[in-house]
Amino acid sequence: MSKGNTYNIPQDAVITIAGTVGVGKSTITQALADTLGYRTSFEKVDNNPYLEKFYNDFTRWSFHLQIYFLAERFKEQKRMFEYGGGFVQDRSIYEDTGIFAKMHYEKGTMSPTDYETYTNLFQAMVMTPFFPHPDVMIYLEGSLDDILARIEDRGRPMEKETPIEYWREMYQRYEEWINSFNACPILRLNINEYDLINDPSSIDVVLKRLSQKFEQIPALSR
Repeated sequence: MSKGNTYNIPQDAVITIAGTVGVGKSTITQALADTLGYRTSFEKVDNNPYLEKFYNDFTRWSFHLQIYFLAERFKEQKRMFEYGGGFVQDRSIYEDTGIFAKMHYEKGTMSPTDYETYTNLFQAMVMTPFFPHPDVMIYLEGSLDDILARIEDRGRPMEKETPIEYWREMYQRYEEWINSFNACPILRLNINEYDLINDPSSIDVVLKRLSQKFEQIPALSR
C-alpha cells in the first residue's frame, strides 16, 4: 500500500503547489509525486525563450512571457484532464493572472491593451470543459529573509541580479493574493516545517497535513 493510500489521499486528485520564487515548489512537487505515485506537471523554465530577455527588460517582454506561460500551463491542464487526475503541479495558472500579469499592468510594464488581451484569453481558457481546477492548493510560505536566502542559494544569475525591491513586492503581492484566493481549498504550509533536501522523510509532515485537508473536503467532483 502506498503512503498515498495510508494517508487517505485520493489517487486521482490534482494538487497544485503555489508560492513565490524560491520557496521550493519544484522540490516538494517531485517529492509528493514520488511518494503518492502521481505524475508531475512542472513549470518550464530552462527552455523558456523569453525568461532571460524578460529579466533584462520587463516592459519589452512581460506580455510575451505571460502568454508563453499561459499557453504552456493550459497544455498541462489539458494533459491532466486527459489522464483523469493523479497530478502534482508546480505552480498554478491562477498565479500568472492574479499576480504576475496584474503586477506588470499596475506598474506600467504591460500596456492596458496587452493586459486586457491576456485576461480575456485566461478567462476563455478556464471556462473550457477540460480545465480541471485543483482539488487542493498547497501554498508554501515563509519569511522574506528565508525566501531571499533560498534565491541566493539557488544561484540563477538572472534572479540574483534582479533588484531586491522586485522580490519584496512579489512577496507582498503573493500574501495579498492568497488571502483572497477561493478557486479551490488551500493548505498553507510553512517552509520551515519540513526540509526535503536534508531530511527526505519530512515528506511525512506534508502528507499528514495534506491528508487532514482532504478529510475536510467533500468527495471529489471534477
